[in-house]
This record gives sequence, C-alpha cells and structure tokens, in this order.
Amino acid sequence: MRRERSIIRHMPDMPRPNSLDAYWMPFTPNRAFKADPRMVVRADGMYYYTPDGRPILDGTSGLWCCAAGHNVPRIVEAIRRAAGELDYATSFNLGHPLAFEFANRLGAILPEGLDRIFFTNSGSESADTALKIALAYQQARGKPGKFRLIGRERGYHGTNFGGISVGGIVRNRRTYGPMVAGVDHLPHTLDIASNAFSRGQPAHGGDEFAKALERLVALHDASTIAAVIVEPVAGSAGVIVPPVGYLQRLRELCSKHDILLIFDEVITGFGRLGAPFGAHFFDVKPDMITMAKAITNAAVPMGAVACSREIYDTLLANAQQPIELFHGYTSSGHPLACAAGIAMLDTLQQDGLIERAAAMAPNWEDAIHSLRDAPHVVDIRNLGLIGGVELAPRADGGRCGEVFRKCFDAGVFIRFTGDVLAFSPPLIVEKAQIDLIVDTVRTALTQTA
Repeated sequence: MRRERSIIRHMPDMPRPNSLDAYWMPFTPNRAFKADPRMVVRADGMYYYTPDGRPILDGTSGLWCCAAGHNVPRIVEAIRRAAGELDYATSFNLGHPLAFEFANRLGAILPEGLDRIFFTNSGSESADTALKIALAYQQARGKPGKFRLIGRERGYHGTNFGGISVGGIVRNRRTYGPMVAGVDHLPHTLDIASNAFSRGQPAHGGDEFAKALERLVALHDASTIAAVIVEPVAGSAGVIVPPVGYLQRLRELCSKHDILLIFDEVITGFGRLGAPFGAHFFDVKPDMITMAKAITNAAVPMGAVACSREIYDTLLANAQQPIELFHGYTSSGHPLACAAGIAMLDTLQQDGLIERAAAMAPNWEDAIHSLRDAPHVVDIRNLGLIGGVELAPRADGGRCGEVFRKCFDAGVFIRFTGDVLAFSPPLIVEKAQIDLIVDTVRTALTQTA
C-alpha cells in the first residue's frame, strides 16, 4: 500500500485533504513539494493566506496573472451573476451577448485595427491558435508555400506542441521528440556582457539581434516564412528585456519580407508595463497579439488572439467552405470568463491601474536595482512592474529555489526560473510593499550559500 502523505499544518475551518498523492502538480518537483508542502487557502488584495492565517505578500501576481490583486469584488460579483444566468453556452453556431461585448471591449483597448478577437482558454492555446491562423491566412491569400514559423531562443509560448516548437526553452522541448516541422529560431537578446544591470531597455544590440532575421530569410527564403512570434519582454526565460530599437527593427524586417509578426503578450498585456499592451509601450504594431493570464485577472481561465482586420477579412473572403477557420475549443468565449474579463477591463479603467503601474515603475526600478550589491547577484533586469534578479549558478542548481523557500517562510511569495528570481507584483502594489519584497529577498540572499 502506498504511503499517504499528510498535510502537517493545521487548516482551521477548511476541508482537510488526507493525502497529497493524487494531484500531479505542474512545473513542480512533486516529491520535494509533497514532503514539505507550502499551502494557501485564501487570498485578498496583495496577500495570500496560509492555513494558519499567516499573510504571504504576493510578489508575482500569482503567476504573472492577478494584475488587479486578489479577490477583486467587481470581478467576483460578475462571475457570480453570470453563473446564475448562463452557466455555459457553446460558441459553435451559437452566441451569447457577453462574448460579443467582451470582444468589442477588448478591441477598443488594443492597437487600432487589431480588433478581431478569437477566444481561447489559456496562453498555450492562444499561441497555437495564432500560429494556425498565420498558416491559414497565408493559404487564403494564395501563398501556401509560406509555411515556416520563426520563434526565438529562450522564448516561451506555452506548453502545447506549436508553442514548444517555436519556443526556445530546452527543458520544455527535449522530452517530446522532433516538434512541429518547418520551425527555426532567432537568437535571444540577453547580453549580460554588454548590458548587465541595465535600467529599463538595454542600450546595446537591438539592430544586430533583429538582423538575425535577415540571415534566416537568406537561409530559407522569405517566400517560405509565414510568421515570426516573440514576447515583447520574455518572462519565463528569466525576464529578458528587448534592447532599444529591437522590436521596431523586427517589425520593419517582417514588413519588408511579407512576414506576419505576432506578439505573445500573455505577460505584458493588461497594464504590466504601464500601458495597455506591450505594443503600445514600444509603439510597435504587430499583426496579431496573443493574451491570457490577466485577461480575467486569472479568476476564470481564458485567453484570446487579437488579429488584424486584414487577416480576418482575407480568411472570410477566400474561404472555400462555410466555416472559414476549422479551429476552436469547447469553452471558447465561456460566459463566466467573458463576465470576468469585462469586469477586469472595468477595474483597470475605473481604478486607473494602468496609469498607476506607470507611476510606480520608477519606484520599482530603484528598489529592485538596490539588490545589485547583494550576495550572488550577477545581473538585474526590469521594465514596468517586471523585475528579474539573476544569480550566479550553484553546483547543485538549487540557489534560487532556496531563496524562494526562505522568502515564503518570511512571508513573501516570489518566483524563480533557472538562476533568475522573477517578480511581477500586482498593479495595486504600494511602495512599502515593494520595499518589503526587496528587503526580504536581500535577507534571503544573505542567508543562502
């Protein structure tokens, strides 16, 4: 009989699972976690709460996603109301008002002309949807030879097969075989030797890194390349901020060679950089934007792809069958998700959270860069309310994990990826809370070998 692992910490007035064995946790060392679990039972505002009532300051917006903080009354009530009126409706040959309202509302805050919205349930689904739309568009315009998809080293576009194929994080790819065919990768833009401890966008390398697309065009020919997909700021790879001019030059080259440009804004969307989307912040207009996470403040799983009217109109005008795009999901445009999304847009706008993020960004930058002299720190990167602190690697690969655990025990929740501590506090964060996050990290670094 298997050994049952019990939760040791007392959980007052909460259901108590008698075993942790059944749940296979994602992106988690399950054996280590279940031997020493860290549990939360509720959340509110900037805080999680443990079973014994201890507050944990959220320094990562859950997982880059609770941009408005936790348990937002406007969003909670919208979900309750929607659940009592329409619990579910398919989007296959049937509509409901909330889906159309939310699509229109999203289109209004996106860059002009990127207002044709396809709903998904996650960032992974959004990435794969955008790639399929890119290929379908090229066929619809009479260029079926444009089939290649270009991602970027260290890029993250979810965990479905399309996303890991154009993605460039080795551990996400190496187990699963040859991936989707016809994919190549641009180099990543992290250059610590030239740009260490940059405040905001690094000064060096923008044009050079973007010109790598010319080399791929010379190798494959532009007539075979359908789309390039990049994150404006790479998050899961360890907070890689694009050098000055990089995204602008990439846009120019995609336009020159008749290649679609897709921005994966699952992390940078909905105010994270102090603008509605990264496309606004960098003043670069892609042909598609993928989104998820903060689209509903993560209260209900949802994602979306915003397409240009050119893409949408071409697919509709040249369809060879009544259904223009054979693609979709059971829960596309789910009523509860749409209700949460509308309430999230109301929260961003009525509470001025995007403007607040822009105003708090200088405080965040100063605070995170104050860790420059802390033990083990080899680089610090930031933009908007995003931060990454890269540590010197340790032989066992466990330094960041140790810092993460020490911070949690001290009452602050952070994230780590590889040798990088990653931060993305909710847009409601106060300066005193920023200082507490940074002070707790400094103490943990001091206590870590």
